Amino acid sequence: MKKILSLLMLSLVLIIAACSSGSDSDSSSGTDDDSKGTDSGGKDSGSAGSVEIFSWWTGAGEEDGLLALIDLFNEKFPDIEVKNAAVAGGAGTNAKAVLATRMQGNDPPSTFQVHGGEELNKSWVAANKMEALNELYEANDWMDKFPESLIDLVSSDGNIYSVPVNIHRGNVIFYNMEIFNEHNLEVPTTMDEFFAVAEKLEAAGVVPLALGDKETWEATQVFENLLAAELGADDYIKLFNGEIEFDDARVVKAAENFDKLLNYVNDDHASRSWQDSAQLVAEGDAAMLNMGDWAKGYFVNDLGLVTNEDFGYFAFPDTVGEFAVITDTFGLPTGVEHVEETKEFLTFLGSVEAQDVFNPLKGSIPARIDADPSKYDDYGKDTIEDFKTAKLFPTLAHGSAASEGFVTKANQAVNIFVTQRDVDNLISALKSAAPEM
Repeated sequence: MKKILSLLMLSLVLIIAACSSGSDSDSSSGTDDDSKGTDSGGKDSGSAGSVEIFSWWTGAGEEDGLLALIDLFNEKFPDIEVKNAAVAGGAGTNAKAVLATRMQGNDPPSTFQVHGGEELNKSWVAANKMEALNELYEANDWMDKFPESLIDLVSSDGNIYSVPVNIHRGNVIFYNMEIFNEHNLEVPTTMDEFFAVAEKLEAAGVVPLALGDKETWEATQVFENLLAAELGADDYIKLFNGEIEFDDARVVKAAENFDKLLNYVNDDHASRSWQDSAQLVAEGDAAMLNMGDWAKGYFVNDLGLVTNEDFGYFAFPDTVGEFAVITDTFGLPTGVEHVEETKEFLTFLGSVEAQDVFNPLKGSIPARIDADPSKYDDYGKDTIEDFKTAKLFPTLAHGSAASEGFVTKANQAVNIFVTQRDVDNLISALKSAAPEM
């Protein structure tokens, strides 16, 4: 009898152990599956309270800003796990392709980086892929905290669809102050003055303008500023609204100036990224760089340069008093899980505290008008003031001025132009693409 009882007890122990082992195994397997599911799709049934942040902020300055944002959010909301799903690639080239695949496959991240304007409205709002955020704006009393023109940029048909976290300026030229001082050069304010400075620099053996157009958008950004220089902000906007034709004499003049400007860039521009071209200026091998002010973050955070000592800045010639606005925003895709947690993150992004943590590192300025200027360097302070009074115009290169289809064709046309230098072909290509705006 004792022997039978002993066998029964042993069997019971083995059964319990097996169940316990199976439970641990299942739990471990389930955690791994959930983790993989969250990293790829943001839909984790086993990890409540997670938010997947999709962006292309992996480079200089921008990654520092993103990580600072996440750290601050984690301090405030330790129960909400943040998944950093950043994809490398300048201006989001690679990230946008990955995002399109996910959105089309009904696998959206909790929230994703998107430029305000047509990139948001014609790509995702028009496809019914975004939820309106009017109530979020009202609950946080944001309607007078962001400029009206900026809210318009993230709105469609009376609804607001994303939260701007920053403002970048695209019509700015950074320059090596030592080179300008050495050659007694004044900052050019017109295109005629710019070409005169370029001639002097070239004669002195210095590359006048650094360019890195390894990707498709960098040369387009230069061209859009030449368009603004000829048209002015108001008519630039009319151009992309279809009210002015691409064979307008001023558009042709901008293309001719582009051809002339390309005589003064580094020969190896096609093999350089924008960071590589910025290094030419930092190292004194080139004098100027037309790039969005994320370049300022790169100069300061990565290269250790000092604003207004090592490098200076000025508005692209003939665009003084105008502002090429680029705003990174985040919205709420349709069909995501953890909606409330995502709204918590979006509310955080719209706060003064978050914007003042992120933007000094990114090289941008806050989208809110009530942020603290004392947290910004001279460039940031000057840009904050300019933003308040300048005429804003949307960027073509970064998707705000026109649809994705037009931007793709414009990039192709501009990059062919950089190689072939044929003004007539550029104008013809832009006219052919215009119906897609």
